Order: sequence, then C-alpha cells, then structure tokens
Amino acid sequence: MRVTIFLGSDSDFEVVKEALDILKEFGVAANLEVTSAHRSPERTVRLIKEAEEQGTKVFIAVAGKAAHLPGVVAAQTVLPVIGVPVESQALAGLDALLSIVQMPKGIPVATVALGKTGGANAALLAVSMLAISEPGLYQKLLAYRKKMAEKVEESSKKLKEKL
Repeated sequence: MRVTIFLGSDSDFEVVKEALDILKEFGVAANLEVTSAHRSPERTVRLIKEAEEQGTKVFIAVAGKAAHLPGVVAAQTVLPVIGVPVESQALAGLDALLSIVQMPKGIPVATVALGKTGGANAALLAVSMLAISEPGLYQKLLAYRKKMAEKVEESSKKLKEKL
C-alpha cells in the first residue's frame, strides 16, 4: 500500500469514492480506515505507525467541522499529508477548510478543495508526489493530463457544432 486514506467518519466515504477510483486507475495501492482525532486518538496513532510499516508513502486525511484529523496525522509522521475538508451544514465546510489550512509552522498539511473535488484532487496530488521517484507513474500522469486536455478540445468542438 502506498497511500493511506483516513476518514474522520464513515459518512465521509462519498468524498473519497472517486479518489479511490483514480488511485486504482494509476495502479496505486491504497488502504482506507475510519478513525477520529477526537474519538479514537490512540487508534489513529496506531494506524499511522502501522501504515508506515506497511509502506505508505502519502496520507490523505478527510475530516469535517473541527477537522483536526489531518493535523494529528501530520504531527505523527514526516510523510506527506493531504487534508480534505468536508462540507458541513452549519458552516458549509469553511470551518473544516480553515482548520486544515491553518496548521502551525513546522507541521505542514497540503490542503485541497472541499468535498468530492478535493477528494479527487487529493488522489491526483498523491500520485504526483509518488511520480517524483516513479517514472512509470510520471508517464501515466502525463497521459492523464493529455486526455483531459483532449476532452476539453472535444467539448469545444461539439459546442461550436451546435452554433
């Protein structure tokens, strides 16, 4: 396993469904666990250490509201941590976004967009991080970007045909 994804709650699964698909598309092994910075802190620390021992290179931590999970993970490892803020009813996810992005100096967490877009981008950022030392992944990422650009061009062409 090269990427470990922690969800603060099982209700956050929808945020990472596409992320798991993206990792699978790139052939990047992933592990998924539900753990809480507040309700199961000992479990969280244990899972981080176990993941490192099993070869995790990047962590993705998904959390809403106070969203301390990404910061707790970053405090327990020197490996890259990507935080994905989850939208909430009360503050539309702004609380989670600010919690994740406002890490103290010395304990960085890369922060992506709220919700499902953030989940997908977290997977792509993890792939980018792994691609630094893996030429095969680097090439797959280039091909992925090329395919996205081709889809944009095709969309433009189809739209012009409607005019």
